[in-house]
Amino acid sequence: MSGEEDKQNITLNPFEIAKRQIDIVAKMTNLNPDLIEIIKHPKRILEVSIPVRMDDGKLRVFTGYRVQHNDARGPFKGGIRYHFQVDLDEVKALATWMSIKTAVVDIPYGGGKGGIICNPKEMSQPELERMTRRFTWEISGIIGPFRDIPAPDVNTNPQTMAWIMDTYSMSTGRATPGVVTGKPIALGGSLGRNEATSRGVVICAREAAKITGVKLKDATVAITGYGNVGYNAAWLIEELGAKVVACSDSKGGIYDPNGLDARKVRKHKSKTGSVKGYAGAKDIAGKDIIGLDVDFLFPCALENEITSENVDQVKARIISEGANGPTTPEADEVIFKKGIFLVPDILANAGGVTVSYFEWLQNIRREYWTEEAVNEKLEYRMVKAFHEVHDIAKKETVHMRTAAYVLAVGRIATVMELRGLYP
Repeated sequence: MSGEEDKQNITLNPFEIAKRQIDIVAKMTNLNPDLIEIIKHPKRILEVSIPVRMDDGKLRVFTGYRVQHNDARGPFKGGIRYHFQVDLDEVKALATWMSIKTAVVDIPYGGGKGGIICNPKEMSQPELERMTRRFTWEISGIIGPFRDIPAPDVNTNPQTMAWIMDTYSMSTGRATPGVVTGKPIALGGSLGRNEATSRGVVICAREAAKITGVKLKDATVAITGYGNVGYNAAWLIEELGAKVVACSDSKGGIYDPNGLDARKVRKHKSKTGSVKGYAGAKDIAGKDIIGLDVDFLFPCALENEITSENVDQVKARIISEGANGPTTPEADEVIFKKGIFLVPDILANAGGVTVSYFEWLQNIRREYWTEEAVNEKLEYRMVKAFHEVHDIAKKETVHMRTAAYVLAVGRIATVMELRGLYP
């Protein structure tokens, strides 16, 4: 491997990016360097083999991970994703970002993350259930309502959480809904959870618009990724008067300068498997979404969407990140210099974990809240966190991601300092 290729791999390695972002904070604060070093490393990493009997009778062994990053402020919290590109460094990075994210919005959790290397689109429902239940059994010794609380992520959903909850409950001998969040409503899931991540993305975009002077009425929006987060962000921003002019999924993108209809695009994708071919819109390459001249860009796909390779193409005035880690540190600096207002993932998409916290509270208290109550509480926490981060950004003359890290790492370090090191 050439030196340039090696440098590029480090640049795009999500865990290296996460550590570099923490290092940036360390250089501009007086935080104890020993605590910084601890925060840069996960507390626990579990890799498991998951034997599954497939529908054809053959046995396959999948690899799964659960990474627990830091629990100084509370139980580990984070999703489980099913994807053929899952790897340990990705899961470590996502667990780290969850610790940061929960601290930014000031909820009493630490960060965790899980994943299984598989292609769920090629698996039947019974195969997915057997894999999920076996994985749950393998990690059951380190999860629990007050230890580590999984949630849905890429290619997992409320049904997946129902299987995890049931399997874990069998091991405890009683129904334990608080072991996961993002469950079906009938099993103790929270109203408002399904669109919570997207609602946070849109709330942050709205607050950024107030600061930058962008008018929401007829503002143009481009969205990469049209899964749960991208779709819900689309119709939510439409309700504020903006128009979504482009969106994409893994198979391609569509563009209509006159505006798309979020719900109709969703129905088209459900029928055809892709947003491509939507009537009245022009098919474009998914990678071209990044470079469209729009008011808002919502990156809602996977990591490393905006890098040093394509950041010069970005023309949006405001970016609100729905995905985890969609922008590399090099791209962050270019965006900042271009005067683009970027709301980082650790703030913008924290609506999901915030409502997960609300769900957990309802479970352990055996309460049920109205959707209006959930959304009102989410609105308060997201707006408060946004302005706390923005105040730091203005004071220190840094971009919002660095400001969010300063806030979050400071909160984590303070608790660690108070608790001390045992033994």
